[in-house]
Amino acid sequence: MPELPDLTVYLEHLERRVVGERLLDIRLASPFVLRSVTPSVEDVRDRLVTGTRRVAKQLVLALEPDLFVVVHLMISGRLRWYERGRAVPKRAGLAAFDFSSGTLIFTEASKKKRASLRLVRGEGALGELDPGGLEVLHIDLPTFLARLRASRHTLKRTLTDQRIFAGIGNAYSDEILLYAGLSPFKRARDVNDAEGERLFETCRETLTRWVNILRGKSGEAFPDKVTAFHDEMAAHGKYRQPCPVCGAPIQRIVHAENESNYCARCQTGGRVLADRSLSRLLKDTWPKRIEELEGH
Repeated sequence: MPELPDLTVYLEHLERRVVGERLLDIRLASPFVLRSVTPSVEDVRDRLVTGTRRVAKQLVLALEPDLFVVVHLMISGRLRWYERGRAVPKRAGLAAFDFSSGTLIFTEASKKKRASLRLVRGEGALGELDPGGLEVLHIDLPTFLARLRASRHTLKRTLTDQRIFAGIGNAYSDEILLYAGLSPFKRARDVNDAEGERLFETCRETLTRWVNILRGKSGEAFPDKVTAFHDEMAAHGKYRQPCPVCGAPIQRIVHAENESNYCARCQTGGRVLADRSLSRLLKDTWPKRIEELEGH
């Protein structure tokens, strides 16, 4: 799922291409992508684009006079920029946004069709789509700690809950927690002052660094390879590869559609955390310490 760094770069490229231009039309290719009733597509046709913004993990285009186009990419939704009038792909295409400057194609490479488009009128209606998470790059340490410790969940779940913090997901939470040296399954309310300050600074440093990395990768071209997996990542998607901090093999825990990657030596005091399915299968042979893995 595209997260804060990816969405920031998407918005920067959209701003350069569509702000000050007119949204001429929205062509819907999937009957399920539009999740709102009013205003209608007709209501937003031939409207001037006045700005862009992000609400949690949603991309927002502001139109005159007080209309908003809200795109939620979910896991598999992606955007592509083409010359005006580009046809919507038959297999993965959801919609096309025709601007006076070009066409933005909205696709989703999944049969589950979770990505969505909403059209809303007024700041009040837009605010109702905001889950309420704080922007880590825009708050201070005391505010961060107060919100963090109010959670009853693990650090991993707390960082990725859009009602608590905005824009952080599965991939970048793995990176943040590795460099902060904290277990993804430590309870957020148990974080001490030193750990909390380290986590706060690591969140800000990691997100800022990845915005800059992705800016560099896309250059002047509209980003067309948005993914949760990058060679430069330290933990996410790096199962069994060496941790760049200590060299121990990165571990993982898979639950439903989410995967948590971590370094046992850097984050859990050498303990290999139990995977719900695999550790149950292996039972007594499941390694408890990183040294047991390195001995094989």
